[in-house]
Amino acid sequence: MRLLFAGTPQVAVPALEALLNAGFGVVGVLTRPDAPVGRKRVLTPSPVAQRAAALGLPVLKPQRLDAAAQTQIAELAPEAAAIVAYGALIPPAALDIPHHGWVNLHFSLLPAWRGAAPVQHAVINGDELTGASTFLLEAGLDTGPVYGTVVEQIRAEDTSSVLLERLSRSGAMLLTQTMSAIESGTAVAVPQSGPVSLAPKLGLADGHIDFSQPALAISRRIRGVTQEPGAWANLAGQRFKFGPVSLRPEQRALAPGELSIVGGKSALVGTGSHAVQLETVQPAGKKMMSAADWLRGLNSIEDLRFE
Repeated sequence: MRLLFAGTPQVAVPALEALLNAGFGVVGVLTRPDAPVGRKRVLTPSPVAQRAAALGLPVLKPQRLDAAAQTQIAELAPEAAAIVAYGALIPPAALDIPHHGWVNLHFSLLPAWRGAAPVQHAVINGDELTGASTFLLEAGLDTGPVYGTVVEQIRAEDTSSVLLERLSRSGAMLLTQTMSAIESGTAVAVPQSGPVSLAPKLGLADGHIDFSQPALAISRRIRGVTQEPGAWANLAGQRFKFGPVSLRPEQRALAPGELSIVGGKSALVGTGSHAVQLETVQPAGKKMMSAADWLRGLNSIEDLRFE
């Protein structure tokens, strides 16, 4: 079966590779235009574009899926399109180009967490289970009928980036199985049912940690925004970033945001319930480091409070 593959970030690369390894004829790859990366803002092809180029596949990078882009897609004559985290809406006219439609791999158990950041929201919300779904793309936001799912347990130590990497691989196999079923005529798409929840894209403000919240909620949010958009709070008037924290339920005397040093090497921060222990930190203008290394460079913690 002739496939168009649409995707942009690294998380979509395993699906592209799995489809090729399964013998599908990927006639073209649709991805977002090159974007500025790093401090020098160098225009850089997306991870999917880079992998597709290395594999010798035709790559399309339209700014918009307008009539010209739709003509390019139609000229590739795909029988179906597989889409993974492409990053833009597919207009109705483009949805009609492949005979078998567009099959979306989404990283949640639909209809839970429809939207751009399903894994992040699942971790922040404290879900115990998540997964991936393949569904027939339609005009609504992740509303199409579902072909199949794979379930994944959310581990206590999972960050959204670690969980997403696991789902990218199990989801790639699910997508391959779905496309094989479509090719053989055995695929059945079932309308979504159950409670609907939404997972809008997270921005910088979503990574701001409010230490007046309970410790468990803080831990979940930090893990949910790691790596993107990242967890932060203000310290001495500057933005201070940090990685996942450990819960310290025996430490309840600290006020929310108050910093305490235990044994000269452990940094505890008060919350709305009990303290959390910082493990990795990134002071303004520096690289991420262990909390112990950061503490060694501090002259005093007097009046230091996270806000």
